[in-house]
Amino acid sequence: MSATTVEYAEVPLLRRLLQRREAGVLGALVVLFLFMTFKSEYFLTEKNIFNVLRNMSTITIMAIGMTMIIVTGGIDLSIGATLALTSMLTARLMFQPGNIGGGTTFLTGFSPWLAVPTGLLAGVAIGLAIGLIITKLDVNPFITTLGMMSIARGMTYLTATSIKGAVAANIPVRNAFVQYIGIGKIGPVPVQVVIMLIMVAIFSLFIHYTVLGRQVYAVGSNAEAARLSGVNVDLVKIFVYTLTGFLCALAGLMNAGLVATAVTNAGVGAEMDVIAAVIIGGTSLSGGEGTIVGAVIGAAIMAVLKNAFVLLHLPIYLQTVSIGLVIILAVAIDGYRRRRAAA
Repeated sequence: MSATTVEYAEVPLLRRLLQRREAGVLGALVVLFLFMTFKSEYFLTEKNIFNVLRNMSTITIMAIGMTMIIVTGGIDLSIGATLALTSMLTARLMFQPGNIGGGTTFLTGFSPWLAVPTGLLAGVAIGLAIGLIITKLDVNPFITTLGMMSIARGMTYLTATSIKGAVAANIPVRNAFVQYIGIGKIGPVPVQVVIMLIMVAIFSLFIHYTVLGRQVYAVGSNAEAARLSGVNVDLVKIFVYTLTGFLCALAGLMNAGLVATAVTNAGVGAEMDVIAAVIIGGTSLSGGEGTIVGAVIGAAIMAVLKNAFVLLHLPIYLQTVSIGLVIILAVAIDGYRRRRAAA
């Protein structure tokens, strides 16, 4: 094959790569990265980069599940409350009576090797319940997860304080294993970052190279056509919500280990950050389109933005406003792309 032939063969591939949704988002991340490199001498330090990666790890892990949910045409507003409930349940189970003044015997004194799996299974149960309500009772995903958000948040308060409210809302997590997940390192790399990378690799391969993963896209593109072709649409939807519940519980465990405490307000507003990361990463709210890699890039943009506000000493309200503006802009761009594609 001649050099000219090779050159022409490479051009379409490059064009295809540049036309991918992730290309534009990655370009924005690079620009933001370069801007912060010149604006702050602390940005490119090893400590700060690992802090950014650690801060985006829990959002990224939940964004994996949210990407699959939105690809199927759904939404989950309960992820922050699920994170809070599962981490609080794990902490409560490991709590030793008497460690805090006025201790109680309500769900306490369990082995960490029982408490941690129980917390993870609680996340699975919440996701499974959401999936069953949506598919079997035919309740809108927005309404279902909005209701579950309130239920899970209320159960978090109950788990923290017991019915008599005998214990403080914050329960310490002193288990070495849980703390290692939160603050441990493998070499210079935080364990949270390693877990994030493993989850991203596993589920990126899953969604692209397994039958069930491809069915996620089929359901989001056209649920009725997928059903007629033999896809169990209800099972696919139940799976993505159940998986997301598990990932939220994992993120909750990591968060509790990081601060060595389970708090009742953990995960407040996390749904906004996760949905923003997924949408910024190119996942369409109409369903059928989106990648986990795109969600990772979106989460990175969110993390760098938040880090920038800290390093540049900008007021907190600008951070909240900017996230809202970014979400609106991302959705507007998605709508424009769809109209252009349909024209």
